Amino acid sequence: KGSMVYRLMIGLGAAGVDNVLFMPAAAGVGESLRRHIKGNTGARKQSLPDLEHLDMRLYGDARDTAEAVRRMRERGVRAIVILGGDGTCRVASSHSYDTLLCTLSTGTNNAFPQFREATVAGLATGLVATGALGGGVVRREKALRVLVDGEEDLALVDVAVCRERWIGARALYDPGAVSEVFVASASPDAVGLSSVAGLLEPVSRDDPHGLRVELTGPEEAETVLSVPLAPGLVSTVGVAAHDRLRPGESFELEPVHGSLALDGEREIELRPERGAEVWLSEEGPLTVDVEECMRRAAKEGLLNGRGRFPRNIGNPT
Repeated sequence: KGSMVYRLMIGLGAAGVDNVLFMPAAAGVGESLRRHIKGNTGARKQSLPDLEHLDMRLYGDARDTAEAVRRMRERGVRAIVILGGDGTCRVASSHSYDTLLCTLSTGTNNAFPQFREATVAGLATGLVATGALGGGVVRREKALRVLVDGEEDLALVDVAVCRERWIGARALYDPGAVSEVFVASASPDAVGLSSVAGLLEPVSRDDPHGLRVELTGPEEAETVLSVPLAPGLVSTVGVAAHDRLRPGESFELEPVHGSLALDGEREIELRPERGAEVWLSEEGPLTVDVEECMRRAAKEGLLNGRGRFPRNIGNPT
């Protein structure tokens, strides 16, 4: 990750970004980044933005991501780059509002963040942040909204209704504990519960709908699938039925004891007395479309020669 942040900074610097805020990271990541920056000398020396570390207390859980995003927004950043999996992206999106996100895959399940070379992601994000690229290079993502007892939360990929009440061990490895899954998007080559929907009816991030899948035991199932439920784990999953999920179409969940898993992690306990509903929203986070950014940069000649894009923009990434 330290190497990725360094390569990201090279791309940002080449696109004209002068300032970068950095969330405190584990010792190994920070040391790797310092080592790369120190080695940036000689004939291959790259122009790097000024790097500022956020002064914040770390708890080693999702609170760190939420606090870092909050502080970055207060500083008026133009974009936030996230290195993580679905869970980290979900927490960041819950607090980013309309701050632009660039999500890079480094987590366990990575259905939402992209596998991208960090240098190219830095170039694309920098070109958007500096204003060198106009409209049409960012994507308004779909998201699943969850309302439980009047409190709203979101998921970027999937919401699973689980029969298990305990939310301490959050990861989902037993498909028999899941009764239904709602997905905003679903790819057959993803890892996690969304791949169940992806193997039934792939749904891209640009499609104007999601999918709802009812699960059952393999012996009663209409369809039985072999699903990559987690890295290194292929499980047999029985599907009773599935149908499309339209934006704004709300589903009230059955009042039972159980839990809700948001993007693969059990987060919310369900009880019969707690009302719960799920719906697909078209007002998810804003993300950088890296591929479109680079296509537009090539078409407009933004990276041909020197000085073709704005510099000294003031606000950090």
